[in-house]
Amino acid sequence: MKRNLLKNNGVQSLLASLVCIVLGLFLGYVVLLIINPAGAGEAILTVIKNFLTYNRPASQLKYLGNTLVKTAPLLMCALAILFAYKVGLFNIGAAGQYCFGAALCLYAALGLKWSWLPCMLLAILGGAFLGGISGVLKSYCNVNEVISGIMLNWIVLYLTNMLLTTVKEATSPYTLALSTTNPSALLPSLGLGKLFNNNQYVGLAIPLSILMAILVWVVLGKTKFGYELKATGFNKNAAKYCGMAEKRNVILSLMISGALAGMGAAMLYLTGYEQWQCSTSSVPAMGFNGIAAAFLGGLNPLGTVLASFFIQHITAGGAYVDKSLYCAQISDLISAIIIYLCGFVLFMKYAMNRSAAKREEKAALKAKAAAEQDASDRKGGDQA
Repeated sequence: MKRNLLKNNGVQSLLASLVCIVLGLFLGYVVLLIINPAGAGEAILTVIKNFLTYNRPASQLKYLGNTLVKTAPLLMCALAILFAYKVGLFNIGAAGQYCFGAALCLYAALGLKWSWLPCMLLAILGGAFLGGISGVLKSYCNVNEVISGIMLNWIVLYLTNMLLTTVKEATSPYTLALSTTNPSALLPSLGLGKLFNNNQYVGLAIPLSILMAILVWVVLGKTKFGYELKATGFNKNAAKYCGMAEKRNVILSLMISGALAGMGAAMLYLTGYEQWQCSTSSVPAMGFNGIAAAFLGGLNPLGTVLASFFIQHITAGGAYVDKSLYCAQISDLISAIIIYLCGFVLFMKYAMNRSAAKREEKAALKAKAAAEQDASDRKGGDQA
């Protein structure tokens, strides 16, 4: 029975993800109907279409490129959440680590005039450092990583605003444009931009993020190091009894998770696609959306690649909703509903597993009863 369930594990993850996606889109449609029934159908189709709302193939390619540019950092945040979760930790501080990575890479690029590689390495180290703080607090002070992560998110947000104010434009709250201030800090294009109608933002970040997903999959599933990290997360006392350095493993796990989130920030801001707004009063949503992407992908690094693209696809598609029929915030609301439902993938999968187990148990009992009845009939016939 258990073997059959394990064999269907991948199928169940896919079905659970599809159920959550359909349910999220349906609830989004219901909300649109309540607000303004006239344009609800067209609005939800617009969210689904995203760049396909453009008629010209050249425009579709260009805006597909924009969606992929923002998929890369979302994928990295999803991998950060996934890596920590796989080793028994919940890194809700990924948003702050992403924020810290953005602060360091932008300051290095705009203030210190570094090139893209040291800027990215600094962002990775910054995210790892912040994750390490949560790891140390959990290992030596027994502070839950969720609590320390939430607190660090807000501390880092305002520190980021303070730091990047030194490299912002004089007449706006946004940081200086990277393309004009320090072009050497822009990520290499690798010629990929030509595939997307000369989209200047498409480049190294996209293939690098996919490579990182493969690397995380290999580390967690195919190496002794990954096994030790997962063993420590499942049971620290058992890991300690087996001779593993459980405290070191917890710190390392959160440092790696933080490094992935920090790297994600560099993948976005070093493309020049966005500038940091120094007056922002909320932690970037990218870190929290990574939670939904990780669970929608079935907590599989390769599945997370597709899940991250889907979530970014609908998020970007919401911006095309007709603003004459709906307020500007409706796109964020629809995207938020769908993303929220994506977090229920594990619950859906659990429900499917439980339903399948009950069906198999009933079938086994029925088969057993039939066999006993058959044996009884044969015994009765022999006596006669």
